[in-house]
Amino acid sequence: HLRQLALRAASAQGWTMKEGIYLGVSGPSFETPAEIRFFRTIGADLVGMSTVQEVIAARALALEILAISCVTNLAAGLGTAELTHAEVLETGQQTAQTLGRLLTSLIPSITAL
Repeated sequence: HLRQLALRAASAQGWTMKEGIYLGVSGPSFETPAEIRFFRTIGADLVGMSTVQEVIAARALALEILAISCVTNLAAGLGTAELTHAEVLETGQQTAQTLGRLLTSLIPSITAL
């Protein structure tokens, strides 16, 4: 039900939120092209270095979870540009306001549950 609320909030703001399979790695690192091919083979759509640990801790406290990720770079081997930490930071800064608007519209519907 939390995911449906998030999808509706995104739609109300005129953009489409995509759903997928998140694969958590320990990091911090950029994955190699071989790792990315493997991750795709086993069904991952997105790779990240957090979220999984936070979800495990929250579920241990019996909390309901809604995870929203911002994809900050194209994985190694999927594009032509070199992966850089600067790109990750820049993309995060560019999407901060959009994510903030989404959360601002989403939180009231969650707290009303």
